[in-house]
Amino acid sequence: MAYKDFIKSLHPLDSEEKKLKKNLLKTKISPIDYAQIKSVADLVDAFKDSSIQARNVGMCASIFERMLTDKERPTIMLGLAGPLIAAGLRKVIRDLIHHNMVDVVVSTGAILYQDYYAAKGSGHYRGSPHADDRVLRDLLINRIYDTYVDEEKFAYYDSMIGSFADTLKPRAYSSREFLHYLSKSIDDPESILVTARKKGVPIFCPAINDSSIGIGLTEHYYVAKQEGRKPLTIDSIRDNYEITQIVCKSKRTSAFYVAGGVPKNYINDSIVMSYIFGKNTGGHKYAIQMTTDSPHWGGLSGSTLAEAQSWGKINREANHCMAFVEPSVSLPLIFGSAFQKKAHKNRPKLSIKWSRENLKEFKVKK
Repeated sequence: MAYKDFIKSLHPLDSEEKKLKKNLLKTKISPIDYAQIKSVADLVDAFKDSSIQARNVGMCASIFERMLTDKERPTIMLGLAGPLIAAGLRKVIRDLIHHNMVDVVVSTGAILYQDYYAAKGSGHYRGSPHADDRVLRDLLINRIYDTYVDEEKFAYYDSMIGSFADTLKPRAYSSREFLHYLSKSIDDPESILVTARKKGVPIFCPAINDSSIGIGLTEHYYVAKQEGRKPLTIDSIRDNYEITQIVCKSKRTSAFYVAGGVPKNYINDSIVMSYIFGKNTGGHKYAIQMTTDSPHWGGLSGSTLAEAQSWGKINREANHCMAFVEPSVSLPLIFGSAFQKKAHKNRPKLSIKWSRENLKEFKVKK
């Protein structure tokens, strides 16, 4: 018996199955053709007709474009985790803010501290993941995988943040309010903190204590106590209160997750917290994530955006996609595609103004 006859004999297809098979085999994968590719946007568009994670990158890029061009103008909330500054993504993140492509930032403390470190004129240097870390320790060089930073500078800037905290009124601050003031102590147009302040984009850091910023603030706390002064404190519940006001004032929201961690959970939980203000937002209208974490370990960083629908954090009808690609590769592609297509050009600007922890103005500029 010929193989083709053997296959047919296994399960003869009825008319409905033939129709279904034809439909499933309707769209062919298109090879990546560099004769047709002139830009990052062209490459990412080509990914959409590709497979595996290339297709997911293309789909994430498409959803990001929809976020930017949606007539409802959803508030785009950017979550940042991982060694993004060490990876060379400082300018990409800064440009997302500068070009009105995100409205709120939630970040780990390490990213914001390393932005501050760079704004002060210090650098990240090419290193090796195979370095002898005992030698690096003797040289006071810290390693972030294949990148080096100067521990002497880290120590100096940690203490500088503590000294800066001494200049503020000793009361409770949200991380957003403290970072706003801290950004005024640096003057670097390429800084994430500085650009966010100038553009009126709030930055939240709910785990700020878990960073070199937290180390500096702990030094401030210790010195103040030793000198009999009242230290300032970071009130993380105020962060919850502040970001929930933004969510409740927004017509719709969208989530853009770079890696996972605390920022991802925090942005998702802001949807849940809206019940406190008597509002059901319905969940994020759009959501994308780029990560290397896997869903099958059960952790939040790798949990699927579909899983978040079961919690009501992502809308049941949401456009969402995950690209399991390390962010130093995926973020420049997704940003670059939208930027080159000018998807952000007609996006109205948002005005956000605060009086301490109270959101006094939240409106789309005409």
